[in-house]
Amino acid sequence: MTGLIARYEALLASGELRPDAEQAAAAERLAALQKELESAPSGGGLLGKLLGRKPATRPRGLYMWGGVGRGKSMLMDLFHDTLRITEKRRVHFHAFMLEVHARLRDARRSETGDPIPPVAAAIAHNLRVLAFDEMVVNNSADAMIMSRLFTALIVDHGLVIVTTSNRAPGQLYKDGLNREHFLPFIALIERELDVLALNGPVDYRLQRLAGMASWHMPLGEPATDQVREAFFRLTDYAPEDAVHVPSAELDLGGNRKLFVPKSLKGVAVFSFKRLCGEARGAADYLALAQAYHTVILVGIPRLGAENRNETARFVTLVDALYEMKVKLFVTAAAAPEDLYDTGTAGNESGRFEFDRTVSRLIEMQSADYMALGHGEA
Repeated sequence: MTGLIARYEALLASGELRPDAEQAAAAERLAALQKELESAPSGGGLLGKLLGRKPATRPRGLYMWGGVGRGKSMLMDLFHDTLRITEKRRVHFHAFMLEVHARLRDARRSETGDPIPPVAAAIAHNLRVLAFDEMVVNNSADAMIMSRLFTALIVDHGLVIVTTSNRAPGQLYKDGLNREHFLPFIALIERELDVLALNGPVDYRLQRLAGMASWHMPLGEPATDQVREAFFRLTDYAPEDAVHVPSAELDLGGNRKLFVPKSLKGVAVFSFKRLCGEARGAADYLALAQAYHTVILVGIPRLGAENRNETARFVTLVDALYEMKVKLFVTAAAAPEDLYDTGTAGNESGRFEFDRTVSRLIEMQSADYMALGHGEA
């Protein structure tokens, strides 16, 4: 496997990336971090591991922030793929926090003391590097525990944190409830991690989608081919190999999971029947919207009184996606303004209620909406 810098330079040479001083600096910093990690002993050898001993020195982690499509996830891919140690983990930040809350619930049931130290120890076990995609904080439950949790992970257990975010550290959880409890986490990030901005002129995600519509109709193979092409442009996964795209399970909390038929690089693909035909609520759709920056939804039929439950769930889904500024690509039976069928008996009141969803669906196709970062207010 070639190194990070060689892979990065190959992307430049192929024209897939354009020269960008901030991006190049981040690549160099990540490569330097790799060298530190690969040359350092893992906890002082076998005896050190048995005694729970931390390495004598801990490399500084990295917090990369910038607008959508600036190559942050691409750099994270290169870093994780070319890092030649086994004690590493990469996870989407939202999925990680769902895991943390589940571990805390279990710890509270089985222990009487502070649950954060044992949870941090369990997470850090056999791990030296923890890499996150899209750090964003949207709720007080996360904000209240993050300072203590990450202090334990970084300071007590010596984990190296590498993360991406759409926001500078000081802008995280801005105007959030009880934000004063979150401020020590911002101080921790600025003290223990190098903060690098990636706000270059090129939005690679939008560039890849240039000239491509997000709403495709009517239902049929041509529309399906269009969303397959969108998936390819966002993930580099060849359309002809669509059957082999990895799936995933999204933790919804309370021992409930949502099966994601196709899940790759922050892009999820669902059929309308799976996502809106099963009993789901707003919390489920919000978890989905927090976990993925793009959703591809195929097979949206005409909606209305004849399928009122599915219609209501679709409205709730769109609200959640819109709130988190998720990009939406669809195949549908009709344009948004023609999607609601009042039926032979007429159902104008239902149509009136659906009009807000129509307005949002139209806005979600706009260039301004597409340029927003995931979770951006």
